[in-house]
Amino acid sequence: MTDKDNGQAYWSAVLGLLSKILVVWFLVSFGAGILFAPMLNNFSLGGYPLGFWFAQQGSIYVFVALIFIYAKLMGKIDRKFDVHED
Repeated sequence: MTDKDNGQAYWSAVLGLLSKILVVWFLVSFGAGILFAPMLNNFSLGGYPLGFWFAQQGSIYVFVALIFIYAKLMGKIDRKFDVHED
């Protein structure tokens, strides 16, 4: 595999990861907090409707988790393509 092919495969993997992370981000922030809130409000968590909880607190927990997931998966991609930092 040439350096150009290796670089293209690396960026393809990075963009694939970013796409997945952004889809989760969108579904949690816009989907659970706004679009699906009326349906989620039929359930409660901690005494609050689930749609409200996602809009106010749940999305923050998911966003923090996404940071750690991104860092871990990006490290795997970097090691796979031998561009990691030690």
